[in-house]
Amino acid sequence: MKFKKPKFWDYQKVSILSILLFPFSLIFLLSIFLLRIFKTREKFQIPIICIGNIYLGGTGKTPLAREVFNITKSFQKKPAYIKKSYDYLYDEIKMLKKTGKIFTGMSRKECIYLCIENKHDVAILDDGFQDFSVKPDFSILCFNSKQLIGNGFVLPSGPLRENFNAIKRANCIVINGDKNLEFEKKINESLGQDRKISIFYSKYKIKNITNFQHKEITAFAGIGNPQNFFELLKENNIQIKRSLSFPDHYEYSQNDFDKILGDKSTKPLTTEKDYFRMSDQQKKLCDYIEVSLEIQNIEEFENLIKKYL
Repeated sequence: MKFKKPKFWDYQKVSILSILLFPFSLIFLLSIFLLRIFKTREKFQIPIICIGNIYLGGTGKTPLAREVFNITKSFQKKPAYIKKSYDYLYDEIKMLKKTGKIFTGMSRKECIYLCIENKHDVAILDDGFQDFSVKPDFSILCFNSKQLIGNGFVLPSGPLRENFNAIKRANCIVINGDKNLEFEKKINESLGQDRKISIFYSKYKIKNITNFQHKEITAFAGIGNPQNFFELLKENNIQIKRSLSFPDHYEYSQNDFDKILGDKSTKPLTTEKDYFRMSDQQKKLCDYIEVSLEIQNIEEFENLIKKYL
């Protein structure tokens, strides 16, 4: 979905816009409820690992999917990615293709069947937590510590794709960013006393950071939360002189690049996801950061995945 997130979605206090849009959120919730009731979840003969979110965009699903792919390979498995094929998602598909085989189409179920036919023994769903036609063996929910659940409302009153209690369908939670004991408490309260869930934290590490140190940067991004990208650069002491935000999955025009290149004294820098959306000519005019995902308590995380394989 191509969109620029409304600012009121992340207000800590309830805004008038959230209240006005709430009737439409009720309709959205009803549609989710009906899907859950009338869809039949299919169980497959190979393990299905689903990496999803309930906050719309910017939670780090794709980097985590790549990490899970590498972990399953280390267990001598033959994993493949499953990705629903929308035109605006080709940037994420290209990112995944860098590390392994990917099956795409308008039906995740059909993609999983192709995965099995091609002798893969693990299917990793990059997104799909809201696909009620597939029964995952292991579901990971992603959050970003800077946004968490925003104002807590469901679309369009807020940024959530489902109510917060949807976390009950998850087997594990990965929060990208700083530890948040208050949010952990909220998770556990929602689950109830009879159930606990594993919570892990992750951090992005910039692999090609030396290319940008001691240089002034024009940072630009068309992702779910561009501010997270800018803050990552600042945390790594990369000097941002200008920053430009665009809608998620944005396709850059020549006019956009004229604006990006407006300050000739700076080096244009963007995300890997943005870079894969660009034309060959645009790619020659800028650079991107390469990141790896570091998961705290990685051995515990790996053992949890191994259990479900």
